[in-house]
Amino acid sequence: MHIPDGFLDMKTAVSAAVLSAGAISYSIKQTREILDDRQVPMMGVAAAFIFAAQMVNFPVAGGTSGHLIGGTLAAVTFGPWVAMLIMTSVLIIQSFVFQDGGISALGGNILLMAVIAPLVGYIVYSLLVGSGESRIRVLGSICVAGWISTVTTSLVAAVMLSISNVVPIQVAIPAMVGWHTLIGIGEGLITALVISYLTKVKPGMVRRYKVDSKESVGAQ
Repeated sequence: MHIPDGFLDMKTAVSAAVLSAGAISYSIKQTREILDDRQVPMMGVAAAFIFAAQMVNFPVAGGTSGHLIGGTLAAVTFGPWVAMLIMTSVLIIQSFVFQDGGISALGGNILLMAVIAPLVGYIVYSLLVGSGESRIRVLGSICVAGWISTVTTSLVAAVMLSISNVVPIQVAIPAMVGWHTLIGIGEGLITALVISYLTKVKPGMVRRYKVDSKESVGAQ
C-alpha cells in the first residue's frame, strides 16, 4: 500500500502531510501522559515485527503494492496514540533507508498506515469487544478490526490516488479495495494469532483482556 513518489499531486500530498503532522503532534502529547519506561523496549519489538511484516508485498493494479499493515496490532497492544508513533517510525525508516514509499508521499503514507489504520482498528475493536472479557470475543473482535482497518485504509488510498488523477476512481477502488479485502483477512488472522500469543506470555500488554474473572490484566 506504500504510495511511491509522483503518485500524489501537490495539493493531495501537502494536505495529507498537514493532517499527518497534526495527528502525530497530538499523539506525541497524549503519549507523554500515558507511556512508561517499561513499554519503550516493547515498542521497539513491535516496530521491528511490523517492519518485517510490511516487507511482504502483494502487487496491486495501478503501480502500487499491498501488504500487511500492523496498525491494529499496535493499537490494541499499546493504544492508538502510541501506535501512531510506532507506525510512523516504521514508515520513515522504510521511506528514507529502503525507498519503500516515496519521500514526497510520506505524509500520505503516514496518514494511511500510521493514522487511519490504528484509529479505525482500535475504534472497531473497542466497539466490538465492549465489556466482554472472554478470549473468543477478544480475538474475534481483533480479527474483524484488522480486516476493517485494512479495507478502510485501502479505500482512502484509492480516493487519494483518484484525486491526484493517477487512476480513475472507478478503477482505483475495485483494484485497491478488492485486493485488500483478501489481504485484510490475512491481517486480521495474523493479528489475532499474535495477540493470542501475547495473552498467554504477557497478557498485560493487551487492553481489556482478562485471563479469568479473578485476574485483571488489561493494560491502560
